[in-house]
Amino acid sequence: MGGDFAPSEIIKGARRAVDELGLRVTLVGVPERMGDPLGLEVVACSEVIEMDDEPGSSVRKKKDSSLVRAAELVRDGKASAFVSAGNTGATMASALLRMGRLPGVLRPCIATPIPNPGRAPSTMVDAGANAECSPEMLVQFAKLAGAFASARFGIARPSVGLLSIGEESTKGSSLVKGTHELLAADQAINFIGNVEGRDLIPAPVDVIVTDGFTGNVALKTLEGALKFVFATVLGAIDTNDETRAAGRVLAEHLMPMVTTLTPEYQGGAMLLGLNGICVISHGASNATAIMNALRVAGEMDAAGVVQKMRSAIRPDGEQ
Repeated sequence: MGGDFAPSEIIKGARRAVDELGLRVTLVGVPERMGDPLGLEVVACSEVIEMDDEPGSSVRKKKDSSLVRAAELVRDGKASAFVSAGNTGATMASALLRMGRLPGVLRPCIATPIPNPGRAPSTMVDAGANAECSPEMLVQFAKLAGAFASARFGIARPSVGLLSIGEESTKGSSLVKGTHELLAADQAINFIGNVEGRDLIPAPVDVIVTDGFTGNVALKTLEGALKFVFATVLGAIDTNDETRAAGRVLAEHLMPMVTTLTPEYQGGAMLLGLNGICVISHGASNATAIMNALRVAGEMDAAGVVQKMRSAIRPDGEQ
């Protein structure tokens, strides 16, 4: 029920996930507001947490909302994953309160893939769940993201970089310097050192660790810069007949890169550290983005990402 183009594009994307990917998808929503569910199973609810609703209080008050009911399906073992393009804060709150954290996890965090043309994407964590963090939290984020990168991209021992204002260990805020010390001392983490904002695309590491405030600003800055570059290139190509002719020649070489760098291709971010799978899709998701978000959810279930995260935080199996 959430997202800029809900519910029609959500339903179309879900239908495509069934038809093109072979997934089993259940829609959770208010039947009279959904329209045609295109033959998909519907779990009915009576409430919706709107995009501008306050996340925490809405989850507590609207217990029959689509977000809360969807998270409960995962909690109760009736679904393998929870996917939403709705209110991000409420999605996180619903998943946390209904699905719960893995043992030992201090805070869940958002992992967002950043495309690296020609090779597997890097994973930035935290991308916005926690504005204020401690060094211990960032170390956990690195472990959770490492398990995620291993499950999603098949990276055996993901390399980890810490986002800072310089490569030297002495640079950065007290949070960054404290985190650097802990990461360097943890033998379970393949810590490479600090990385800078200019290293986001392409990134020299598999996992980029930062606090949620910095990570969210960095990602949105990157998204805005890419949109500007695309618009500028398209504008230049459409200048006259000569540039349009050149554009037709270049199109087959540029389009694969454009597709890779488009957010809808990545499918969405994953909330790590929960006792279940939660994929958060972009608020402006179209049917293609929803299909890809569902694809990611299905792949993560098949790869056993929750168990990998559990082992990363408690490698000795302690509960």
